[in-house]
Amino acid sequence: MSSEPPPASATASTEELEADLSAATISKKQLNKEARKAAKAAKADKAGKAEKPQAEEADPFAANYGDVPVEEIQSKAISGRAWTDVGDLDEAAAGRSVLIRGSAQLFRPVSKKMAFVVLRQCMSTVQCVLVASADAGVSTQMVRFATSLSKESIVDVEGVVSIPKEPLKATTQQVEIQVRKVYCINRAIPTLPINLEDAARSEAEFEKAEQTGEKLVRVLQDTRLNYRSIDLRTPANQAIFRIQSQVENKFREYLASKDFIGIHSPKLISGSSEGGAAVFKLQYNGQPACLAQSPQLYKQMAICGGFGRVFEVGPVFRAENSNTHRHLCEFMGLDAEMEIKEHYFEVCDIIDGLFVAIFKHLNENCKRELETINRQYPFEPLKYLEKTLKLTYAEGIQMLKEAGTEIDPMGDLNTESEKKLGRLVKEKYGTEFFILYRYPLAVRPFYTMPCYDDPAYSNSFDVFIRGEEIISGAQRVHTPELLRKRAIECGIDANTISSYIESFSYGAPPHGGFGVGLERVVMLFCALNNIRKTSLFPRDPQRLTP
Repeated sequence: MSSEPPPASATASTEELEADLSAATISKKQLNKEARKAAKAAKADKAGKAEKPQAEEADPFAANYGDVPVEEIQSKAISGRAWTDVGDLDEAAAGRSVLIRGSAQLFRPVSKKMAFVVLRQCMSTVQCVLVASADAGVSTQMVRFATSLSKESIVDVEGVVSIPKEPLKATTQQVEIQVRKVYCINRAIPTLPINLEDAARSEAEFEKAEQTGEKLVRVLQDTRLNYRSIDLRTPANQAIFRIQSQVENKFREYLASKDFIGIHSPKLISGSSEGGAAVFKLQYNGQPACLAQSPQLYKQMAICGGFGRVFEVGPVFRAENSNTHRHLCEFMGLDAEMEIKEHYFEVCDIIDGLFVAIFKHLNENCKRELETINRQYPFEPLKYLEKTLKLTYAEGIQMLKEAGTEIDPMGDLNTESEKKLGRLVKEKYGTEFFILYRYPLAVRPFYTMPCYDDPAYSNSFDVFIRGEEIISGAQRVHTPELLRKRAIECGIDANTISSYIESFSYGAPPHGGFGVGLERVVMLFCALNNIRKTSLFPRDPQRLTP
């Protein structure tokens, strides 16, 4: 139907016409003239309708492009076509016909007959070339269709791989695809809430633009998190979460090689697992409950159950109103517990071997991801020793004192003191990864074993990366009498953890363990400035969505 409004005479009512006639404002001659105009407009409208399919039919290659109907991608059929990952496109594929799917990242029309389209799949990008040619089955209409798509639309491309004359700077793959067919699977909205190019800029780019007077859009953290599904598409974010996956995988792999058994503990519990009030409380079928602050109690009960060595990867919940760069209300915990034969340093040795193995693995096998992160968030590689440095808490306090910082020897280190100690250790020992042990008992959880020679201290330790704590661990109390006494001293209702305490009455071996936040490990290894960068969908005191 024509989008033009019909003539006024065609919409006028009979009453209006009669009124106009009686008023002698419209003559019979004028009415005939208007009628002829209406008939002429109707004829033109009809002709326009007939011309549209003729124009479409005039393109002999119309089947080679277009929007794919939804019903065609509702798992209608399996075609058996072979798909190629964009990251696998290299010079060895030259001359081969390929089928790829990706997000339309960039369009560059050159003329009516030629255009470039950059497709992205995960961390890989490739340049697709459209040139109108009867031999290639590409029409000018097809070129126009491709460049009319919105950024981030999902697109299928079929074409022949070719090697460009000059190296490509804007794509990861150093080949092009000479397009033969292009289909849009799903169109993104025309204007996205954040621009991917803006979200991927480095601080160096902003500094350079400021010097030249160019104005660039800076995507702030809250905006990124509000539209996280777009923000995650940046190269740096794609790399960060691949690094995170590798850390988790290596954690499992290494501990399994040391005879640790993977377990899964409940996250709904009746009482606090760490002490204090930082728990999310809820009702569980009419009785008070809370979300687990850690799998601590259940790791120990598993040791009592005869497993010897256990580990867990699972969510941890902390109801702390801490709006800092390194705290979250929910994070992914990497936990381990093990029998001790003689000394809790046996646990420290596991940590030593585990993290040195993780660091080596990342440096050797994730070079591309680390380089990608470095482009947007520059950082120096982590310095660590083959045999991890161990210092007593008292030695750490003394180093700070000699550097002009007074710390309560029976208190805990604050964030500023931790960072300063990290700098001092790096200068003196050449490492940014170290263990600080024998903490005052007063600053440790109730289940921590006191030192044999001085009950004011404990068989506990923290582990640091770049001056920030990532691991807390210790030898645990394994006698029910001392455990109950310590719980009461720390303000915990022993009745809420009675089943935990009782489990040590049935014969429990000496044991110890540790817990570490996955997001914090990645943040510090890559020297990122905020833990929200390493949490897929962060939960902090202010954020519950998306």
